[in-house]
Amino acid sequence: MRIFFAVLLLLSSSLTLAQLPKADSSTGFFNSQISEPEFLPVEEAYQLHAEVQSEGAIRLNWQIADSYYLYQHRFAFSLEDSQGAIELTHQLQPGLQRTDEYFGEVEVYYLDADITLYPQRATDRGTLMVASQGCADAGLCYPPQKEYFDVDFTTGLVTPTGAPGKPAALKMPASEPGSTAATASTLIYMLMLAFLGGSILNLMPCVFPILSLKVLSFARTSDRDRHLHGWLYSAGVVVSFVFAAAVLMALQHAGQAIGWGFQLQSPGFVIALAYLFVAMGLSLSGLVEFGGGMMNTGSSLADSGGRSGSFFTGVLAVIVASPCTAPFMGTALGFALTQPPYVALLVFAALGAGMAAPMLLLGYSSTLRDRMPKPGAWMETLKQILAFPLYATAIWLIWVAGRQTGVDTMAVALSGALLLALGLWLWRYGDWRRGLAVVSVVAALGLASWRGMDATSDTLTSMGDDKVAWSEQRLQALRDQGQPVFVDVTADWCITCIANEQAVLFTDTMTAAFATHGVTYMVADWTNYDADIAEFLRQHGRYGIPLYVMYTANPSDDPIVLPQILTSSMVLEALEIASSSTTVAALAD
Repeated sequence: MRIFFAVLLLLSSSLTLAQLPKADSSTGFFNSQISEPEFLPVEEAYQLHAEVQSEGAIRLNWQIADSYYLYQHRFAFSLEDSQGAIELTHQLQPGLQRTDEYFGEVEVYYLDADITLYPQRATDRGTLMVASQGCADAGLCYPPQKEYFDVDFTTGLVTPTGAPGKPAALKMPASEPGSTAATASTLIYMLMLAFLGGSILNLMPCVFPILSLKVLSFARTSDRDRHLHGWLYSAGVVVSFVFAAAVLMALQHAGQAIGWGFQLQSPGFVIALAYLFVAMGLSLSGLVEFGGGMMNTGSSLADSGGRSGSFFTGVLAVIVASPCTAPFMGTALGFALTQPPYVALLVFAALGAGMAAPMLLLGYSSTLRDRMPKPGAWMETLKQILAFPLYATAIWLIWVAGRQTGVDTMAVALSGALLLALGLWLWRYGDWRRGLAVVSVVAALGLASWRGMDATSDTLTSMGDDKVAWSEQRLQALRDQGQPVFVDVTADWCITCIANEQAVLFTDTMTAAFATHGVTYMVADWTNYDADIAEFLRQHGRYGIPLYVMYTANPSDDPIVLPQILTSSMVLEALEIASSSTTVAALAD
C-alpha cells in the first residue's frame, strides 16, 4: 500500500506540472525588472520635514509616496533639553478610516501627514524624537522608525541627527532599478510575520484533523519518541514549504505566470488529494487497516517505526494548508516573492517553522501534555469521529474539481473514489483478492486523469446577476466611463475567499450597498489557471489570493487595495470613497 500512496502523490504532482499553460516570457519571475514590485527605502517612502513655527511650535510634515501610508496611532514624540523631558501636546489632521489586518480599526494617512507639536515648557535648544510606522498597499509593512532632530528654538533651525549617544544614521542610497533587496530590519520583521502566519495555519479546517491524529500518538509514546517525531514532523513542514517556494520560483522563472496555491488549479491534483483524504478517512473508520504505525502518524507513507510517517504528516499538512492564507502569511508571501531567491526561501522556511512550532512545543512541554486526557477507549472513538472532517474535505475537493471541469468530471471522480474504497477493502483479505484490489486502485487513478467538458457554469452563476466577469479590457472601459468598480479575485479552492464572501460580500446588506453606490462588482475567477489574472495579481504586488481592489469614480485615482480579511465596515467605507468624487488624497488633506 505504500507504493499506492507514493504513486498517488507522484501522479498528482505530474498532473499539476503538465497542465500548467505557458505564459509570455516577459512575465517571468526573474526575467523582467517590471515583474517585481519595487518597494522604496523607508526614507524615500516617508520623507519627514520639521520646522519651528511661531511661539515655539514644531510642525512635522511627511510627504508620502503613492500607494504608501502611515498609521496615525503609531506616531510618538518626545522632546528633551539639558533640564530633562519636556511635555508635548499635539494637533493631528484627520486620517482615513480603515480596518487594518494587523491593528483593527485605525486611521491612516496617504500622500501627506501634518502634525503640530506644542512644547509645554520654553527652552532654547532640545532633542526631538519622532516615531512612525507605515505600510505599502502592495503588501510590505516597514518596522517602526525613529528619527532624531536637534531643534534650535532661537534660530528656528531643525537639524536631523542620530540617536542620542550614537552617530548620525547614514541615509541608504536609492535602490537601483529593479532592486528589491530587503534591509535587515525589514527582513526580520517579515520573518516574524511569516512565523506568526504559519502558526495560525494550524487552526485551519483542512489541517486540524491531520494534526489531531499526530497529537493522539503523543499519548502513548516516550519522551525520546515524542522529541524525535516532533522534529521529523517539523522537518517535513519546513522542507515542504521551501520545496513549494523553489518550485513556484522555478516555474515563474521558466515563464509560468502562477502564484501561491497554483497546484489547486490542476483538477488532477485536486482529485488525487481527495482520494488521499478518502483513504485516510476509511482507515480511521476502521474499514481498512494500514497498520498501527501508519495511522498513528496520520500518514500513508509510514514505516514500521513510524518515523517517515511523522515527516510525511508534515508534508501532507502543508499540502492541505495551501488554500488557507492567514492574514500575516499573505503579507510575508507578497514580500518573499519580490526578493532574491535566498531571501524568499528564508521567509518560506519561517512560515514552515511557525506551522511546526505548536507540535514541537507539545512534544517537549510536559505541562501541555498533562492537560491532555489520559489514554483510553475515548481515543478510538475520537479517531473515528475525525474521519468525518476528512470525508467532508474530500467532498469539497471533488466539488472544486467539478467547478473546474464540469459535472461529468465530478461524477467520474466519485466513481474513482468508489473504486478506491473497493480496492482498499479487497486488500485487507489478502490472497487472490489483492490482485483485484490493485486493478481497482489503478482504475481509480486512471479516472483521476479523465476530463469531461469544461464547466458550463462558472463562479458568477452562484453569485447572481449583479456581478460581471472580469477582463482587463472591460475594467478599463468602465474606468474610462467614470464608473466605480470593485474587483474580487477569488477561487473555489480559496477558503479565505469563501469566508469573506459568505460573511461580508454576498450578504443582502452588502449587495444593496453596492447597488446604492453604483459600484460595479467584477469577479476574476482564478479557480482554473488564467494568465491574465496572474498578471493582474502581479501588477498589484500579490502572488496569491484573495485580492480585493476598489477603483474610484475618478479614472485618474490609484486603486485602493483592501486587506485579505474583510469586514463590512471596511467595504462600506471603500464604497463611499469609490462612488464619490472625493479621492483618498482629498481625504488626507
